[in-house]
Amino acid sequence: MSPVWTFFYGSFMNFDVLREVNLVPAQHEVAQLEGFDIRIAPRANLVRSDRDCVWGVLATATHAELARLYAHAHDVLGETYLPEAVLPRTRRGLYRPALCYICPHMEPRAADPAYVYRIVRPAIEFGFPNWYLEKLRSFASPPA
Repeated sequence: MSPVWTFFYGSFMNFDVLREVNLVPAQHEVAQLEGFDIRIAPRANLVRSDRDCVWGVLATATHAELARLYAHAHDVLGETYLPEAVLPRTRRGLYRPALCYICPHMEPRAADPAYVYRIVRPAIEFGFPNWYLEKLRSFASPPA
């Protein structure tokens, strides 16, 4: 099966997490996706927004690998993510059609700080902008 580009924005942009389900992308690159905002409550998810963008990682995976990955998300994390076609822009300014998995309904709850760290660590390593790192870190704090 041929690999497809997938935009990962939560813990799945952490390649240690992907290795837990035997998914090792052959290619990857940093990208941002306009028209969405990130929420981590309790898991990472995207919501439509006409004023925000989300940073993440475009990575290659086969449809079988993605099915296994998101079955794991459902069975272990208790959330159902469905694929949506998106058009993220790479750091080089190129637009690349990709799949992006979004949970249509997530019961809002506080995020586990350890889970947030599994997202923040690769975001730092991939060189996401400081303002975005602060946004991600804010989900580990209790609401004011």
